[in-house]
Amino acid sequence: MTMPRVMYWSQAPESVYAVLRECAQGISEVDTLATGDAEERRRLLHGADVLIVAAHRFTEEDLTGAPRLRLLHHQGVGYQDTTPVAVLAKRGIRMALTPEGTTTGVAEHTVMLMLAVCKRLAHVDAELRRGRWHINTYRSESREIAGMVVGYIGFGRIGQAVAHRLAAFGARAVFFDPGITADSVPVADGVARALSLHELLATADIVTLHLPYSAAAHHVIDAAAIARMKRGAIVINASRGGLIDEGALHDALVHGHLAGAGLDCFQQEPAPSDHPLFNLHNVVVTPHTAAASVDALRNKMHALFANIGRWQRDEPLHNEVRLPHA
Repeated sequence: MTMPRVMYWSQAPESVYAVLRECAQGISEVDTLATGDAEERRRLLHGADVLIVAAHRFTEEDLTGAPRLRLLHHQGVGYQDTTPVAVLAKRGIRMALTPEGTTTGVAEHTVMLMLAVCKRLAHVDAELRRGRWHINTYRSESREIAGMVVGYIGFGRIGQAVAHRLAAFGARAVFFDPGITADSVPVADGVARALSLHELLATADIVTLHLPYSAAAHHVIDAAAIARMKRGAIVINASRGGLIDEGALHDALVHGHLAGAGLDCFQQEPAPSDHPLFNLHNVVVTPHTAAASVDALRNKMHALFANIGRWQRDEPLHNEVRLPHA
């Protein structure tokens, strides 16, 4: 059986490509980007049977140059803002997701952002490297997670993994998730209580987002939502850009209604270097790297290429998205 040609749509270091090729052995040939320019993308895409999409957006226009494409496999689960689903359906191209490998890395990263914001870590680190010793500067605003109420907007695999980790810190959990009908969910030795979105915003000391981007979720944290939040609350987003109105967040941080924010994703990615949020000492930012560990990458790619093998053998795909009929 001829092995399919798989194109990796994101440009990455050779060390990342080496993991892909290791996991693809005996299953497929893998084409990767050297320069990432438009001509190289067109040439490789033209011969691709399968495309792996991660954060780099794949558009309807791109799809016109993919005559052989039969399967689009997303590297993660948040495909709504990177993939032209309706056009895939018209072309009869199948799509599958890769939930494996993400949970631990994103959960750990979320906890890291919370701790870093509470202790002003990024700012005091940068200041110390400049010779400024802020031993007392932030004593009156630095916080401890113990005793805090953490509110989860979205309480699936990752949200629950964060809650389990934070239970060891002595934090309490509440959540809003229309997909969960239970009044509570077990977390470590306790439970997370379900609340309405308005109740959660008014209750939580930290609001953390764990849901995919969609039109319905666009700016779920906007000026009105922020106004409902407790004064001194913290916002964390290691999910998707577009869930937060960044202008409203900036205003709330500057004027003191919110105490801080930890952000791994942005409305525009890559985020511009002059982004207004980057100038604030109470904001910690990372470049959409919550799931970017070699451990997660290996787990993801083993699962992803195993799925491509199933597709090649005409076996049922794991985590296939049932696309709407054209």
